[in-house]
Amino acid sequence: MIDQPFRQILPRFSKPLIGFYAALRLSPNHITIGGLVLALGAAATTAQGWPMLALCLWWVGRLLDGTDGIYARATGQSSDFGGYLDIVCDMAAYGAMILGFALWQPQHGFLWAIILFLYILCITSALALGAIQERHSLGAADNRTLRLASGLAEGGETGVAYSLMLLLPQFIESLAIVWIGVLITTVLARSWLAAQQDSR
Repeated sequence: MIDQPFRQILPRFSKPLIGFYAALRLSPNHITIGGLVLALGAAATTAQGWPMLALCLWWVGRLLDGTDGIYARATGQSSDFGGYLDIVCDMAAYGAMILGFALWQPQHGFLWAIILFLYILCITSALALGAIQERHSLGAADNRTLRLASGLAEGGETGVAYSLMLLLPQFIESLAIVWIGVLITTVLARSWLAAQQDSR
């Protein structure tokens, strides 16, 4: 939901970073993998109970994730594999953080399991509905390699949810329950939109 506005704004402010990537002769896939490595570091530090360090690692990693595609397009290095790698690394990052939370706060294990289960449904619904929309030329297309249907829970909302959990651990159970509600709403909304295609 908040990803699209940031996707439009970020290229305006990322030129120095893109120049830095180019000076180091990195490929877009290097940036994608770097973002995943930082996310795994965030998950590991979450598991160790170091939330502030985890928060910093998470958002630096997400900055890399948000600029790999910009860099690819700016340097003519866009590829289907790059788009594939990006979404796989995204889901690995999101899932790893939940494992980190589960190790840090094991008393809420059932909630973490539900979240991981809903992540499977969320990415499946995003890819499936995105394919339907592309086939019917519906919705606003963006500049990503893979067409993903928008929803209430996307990358930006995930980052906000994780940030709140790291900053307010005393409310982590309530925050996890709210996040579960957001994920369920996202899956149901995409399912409803997919069902509407049969009535057109």
